[in-house]
Amino acid sequence: MKEKWFIAAKKADFKGIAERFCIDPVTARIIRNRDIVGDEAIHQYLKGSLADLPDPESLKDCGKAAKILRDKILDGKKIRIIGDYDIDGVNASYILWKGLKRCGAQVDCEIPDRMKDGYGLNLSLIQYALEEGIDTILTCDNGISALEQIAYAKVHGMTVIVTDHHEPLFAEESAPEVYEGAEKIREKEKIYLIPRADAVVNPKRPDCPYPYKKLCGAAVAWKVLQALYRVMGVPEEEGREFLEFVAFATVGDVMDLDGENRILVKEGLKRLPDTENCGLQALMEVNGLQGQEISSYHIGFVLGPCINASGRLDTAKRSLRLLQCREKKEALKLARCLKELNDERKGMTQEAVEAACAAIEEQGLIHDRVLVIYLPDCHESIAGIVAGRIREKYYKPVFVVTDGKEGAKGSGRSIEAYSMFEEMVKCGELFDKFGGHPMAAGFSLKRERIQEMRRRLNESCSLTDADLIPKVLIDVPMPFHYITESLIQELSILEPFGKGNEKPQFAQKNVRLLRAKRIGKNGNVTKFLAAGEEGTVLPALYFGDAEQLAEDLETVYGPLEVRKLYQGMENRITLSVIYYPSVNEYQGRRSIQIVIKNYQVQKS
Repeated sequence: MKEKWFIAAKKADFKGIAERFCIDPVTARIIRNRDIVGDEAIHQYLKGSLADLPDPESLKDCGKAAKILRDKILDGKKIRIIGDYDIDGVNASYILWKGLKRCGAQVDCEIPDRMKDGYGLNLSLIQYALEEGIDTILTCDNGISALEQIAYAKVHGMTVIVTDHHEPLFAEESAPEVYEGAEKIREKEKIYLIPRADAVVNPKRPDCPYPYKKLCGAAVAWKVLQALYRVMGVPEEEGREFLEFVAFATVGDVMDLDGENRILVKEGLKRLPDTENCGLQALMEVNGLQGQEISSYHIGFVLGPCINASGRLDTAKRSLRLLQCREKKEALKLARCLKELNDERKGMTQEAVEAACAAIEEQGLIHDRVLVIYLPDCHESIAGIVAGRIREKYYKPVFVVTDGKEGAKGSGRSIEAYSMFEEMVKCGELFDKFGGHPMAAGFSLKRERIQEMRRRLNESCSLTDADLIPKVLIDVPMPFHYITESLIQELSILEPFGKGNEKPQFAQKNVRLLRAKRIGKNGNVTKFLAAGEEGTVLPALYFGDAEQLAEDLETVYGPLEVRKLYQGMENRITLSVIYYPSVNEYQGRRSIQIVIKNYQVQKS
């Protein structure tokens, strides 16, 4: 895919920053590239701690929610937590369930079935709660858009507390409809619709003064629990046992790892290897991570998908039960089951991605700026993953629509220049139900409306050709000779890496490839010996498509030069590369190597 590379050109006194904070100027430049400006912000980025977090009661309705819960607990009322079936919802549900149990609450937990119930609150869940004598519904990671459902619960005398982090529904100022069952908050040209619950805790509601808006659902739930512990007289330190779950959810739900989230994830990752939670211990063990340092990568790509697989292919209650486990034998059994489900999910995803690519080519969708792909046989639970893979391949907003039990269901994944949720609002009447973020969305609609959805989204799309070219940011053009073990070690202070705090990217042009070979089980990794412009020679690994790489090299240099490269003979091949340095340790010996992330073949 065509890419546009550009070097971050943000200015600062890098030498002065390096001297004041005892870091390398390269590290100072990377920090500035993350928009961390000023000594106070740099200090918090490098050394921020729990003491720097805002008071939970500065979240609107947080203190109110805590007092309502306290009164319900003291009165012996039945409380039901209604969560969500993804990694954020499961962790948020666990945090509230265990925290309320600690306070003596009569509390249970219900997680909707993805296939039967769909996302969030629905009328059948409320009716079920009424029949079981539930007094109070406490949502987590959902509820902000459940206007009708919450109105129904209130009419029937229930107390409802919403804890969520998703965008509130809104209408344009000129919209003729009047939404009953919602508090209307005007801001600029929009009317935000807030459900008329007894308390609505969501940093994204426009009237919330909380200074950090990017918390995940589990973090919002933890904030409410902190406020509850305060009014119940539970020591504040006890609330810290949930930090690993907040970190797990923050990374797993792909939240920005800046500001408060950065502190929460750093603190949670520190605690994760020594967690006392039997379920997390078992999950790390079955994935071969027991006793190891856990990074955001392990949550995002190893552990987290196991928790999500339960909600996709089975029931998320199985993942919740894992976290609630108190016996190691049962925990290991559940953890193995989740890993097997995730392995099954991987196979299904690959099949669906291949079917989506075929549909794009065969149905002429390749010319659309917004891809709406109908895959009737795709399991609806993996639609979002498939959409993400297709977005990576074509760099366009992608909606994958599947057949559900009642009509069609789908998920979308977007690119930076396209606010998916706002674009869906423009044709909101097409959907039976929808919600989400600028970068992702979920929805349901009637099958006969799929083509109209495709047409309307493309007609209203304002993406330009430039918007559809992936932009790759280079933090620092850094020659190989500058790389040292001490610099590599220092770069670790920038972790955790993830959305909003991406792993730094370095670049070097005119890199001569001295030799290459394919390694790995299926020969899917390419290992090079690479020489920088100044002559420094380093081993280099490329984990991308090895076949495509060889094809790209042949296109420019021809088959003969590529054969020379793979036979270790002198050749003319040079690349420009974006890379990250690392230390390889083998049989007690340590050596510097680079991992190539992107490449451009230079013309001979």
